[in-house]
Amino acid sequence: MNQSDLKFLVVDDFSTMRRIVRGLLKEMGCNNCEEAEDGQVALGMLKAAKFDFVVSDINMPNMNGFDLLKAIKADDTLKHLPVLMVTAEARKEDIVLAAQSGAAGYIVKPFTKATLEEKVQKIMQKLAATA
Repeated sequence: MNQSDLKFLVVDDFSTMRRIVRGLLKEMGCNNCEEAEDGQVALGMLKAAKFDFVVSDINMPNMNGFDLLKAIKADDTLKHLPVLMVTAEARKEDIVLAAQSGAAGYIVKPFTKATLEEKVQKIMQKLAATA
């Protein structure tokens, strides 16, 4: 599957951040992108439609990124989804928790298109290898 065919869900409580991530994805050629302002909204969207990739912030109200990640991994219809966690601070315990909870990777804000693209490509290569 080409990167440009992927349908992304960008989850962040800040609309500016969602816009930035969406803009970077667009520059990467990924135009199929939807947004959710927290984990609860995201989970509803993931259950209602088919997505290929989730980029989620960790700190959000209602349902944070870790709770969203756990909910995705606990759902048989969603658990195959790669989740890239976005964090403002690279705390070791967050990174460990993300990995243990089944995140496909993590990325620290602020990040560039190159960093995002590299992460997305690495994750997709890994998925292709295990598929």
